Amino acid sequence: MLARYLTIGTMFALSVATANAQTSAQHIAEGDSAHVALDPTSALAHYQAALAADSTNYEALWKASREAVDLGEFEPDKDKRKQYYAEGEQLARRAVAADSTNAEGHFALARAMGRVALTLGAKDRVKYGKDVRAQALEALKYDSLHAGALHVLGRWNAEIMRLSGFSRFFAKSFLGGGIFDQASWDSAVTYMEKSVALDPDRLVHHLDLAEIYRDRNHSGDRDRARAQFEAVINGKITEYNDKFYQQQAAVELAKLH
Repeated sequence: MLARYLTIGTMFALSVATANAQTSAQHIAEGDSAHVALDPTSALAHYQAALAADSTNYEALWKASREAVDLGEFEPDKDKRKQYYAEGEQLARRAVAADSTNAEGHFALARAMGRVALTLGAKDRVKYGKDVRAQALEALKYDSLHAGALHVLGRWNAEIMRLSGFSRFFAKSFLGGGIFDQASWDSAVTYMEKSVALDPDRLVHHLDLAEIYRDRNHSGDRDRARAQFEAVINGKITEYNDKFYQQQAAVELAKLH
């Protein structure tokens, strides 16, 4: 009799687990559809619903992080923007905890932390910078052709080079940030050019490459920057923030003339 009850209990537990898995999969699929439809609010809600059924679902975690960061990027309310970024970072950390051998979680964490860093002062930004780089490199360890991780490293090099000389000195001398000596404009260009080559339809790759060319300002860089800004303006909108990237590109292109 005891064996019978154990069998029934086991079957019940399995049926609950199966139902939760189906619910998670369904919500993830609906979140994916909302993402393609450029509706990050609905996408995030679906991924959160998937996590309510399975709190350690790796796919739901990194995708929810992506949507939270997307929503925060052009959020005009500073406090709300910080909340989105903090949520994105927390979700990405949970994704890495759920599966540390997959590139997407590390990339999501690098991206979220990078956005958090941009809201901070120079000193705090430097503190975050080491971890952003580390997570991007970890993503590339599992997927050497991850365009997003390459983008993060390109942006990382550019942001370090944009810091004042004093801020870089502070990082090296007081924060153990000798790693920042490795940053260069040429590395920023190399990483971002690879990102564009691997995923040419993503407008943000072209936008950040244009800004890197503009700020490096080597011979021919203004023409290169102009071409990349134009690629953003004339590109096809495939992501929620692309309309904002196009507006940015138009403003920056006008400044080059």
